[in-house]
Amino acid sequence: MNTDTAPKKVHQGRNIKRLREMLGIKQESLAFDLGVSQATVSDYEQKEDLDDKILEKVSSALKVPVEAIKNMTDEATVNYINTFNDSAVNHGINTNYNCTFNPLDKVVELYERMLKDREELIEKLSKKS
Repeated sequence: MNTDTAPKKVHQGRNIKRLREMLGIKQESLAFDLGVSQATVSDYEQKEDLDDKILEKVSSALKVPVEAIKNMTDEATVNYINTFNDSAVNHGINTNYNCTFNPLDKVVELYERMLKDREELIEKLSKKS
């Protein structure tokens, strides 16, 4: 039998873990959102199949469709997240924003301004003495 064409069993718990990690959400945070303990979330992530009620709560907390957890293979999970992030829905952050300045330049500018203020303060204090 050719294993490449055989349908792969979806591991729903592993999909939850991958989605959670790719979204940058810790188990503790997901547990808080679900109203369960961190150990319970860990148990969910170990199970191959989960109840529909649990899947609905988790999908709502992660803001992903239930089908993403239920049906996605390992490869499809990665593809879904790439599509999800490309759509600029990333927790309200516009991922299409292109910075028009170099942040390092701003740090240098701030540092130079602080040095100037320090020199002025030293000058004022030395005049008072």
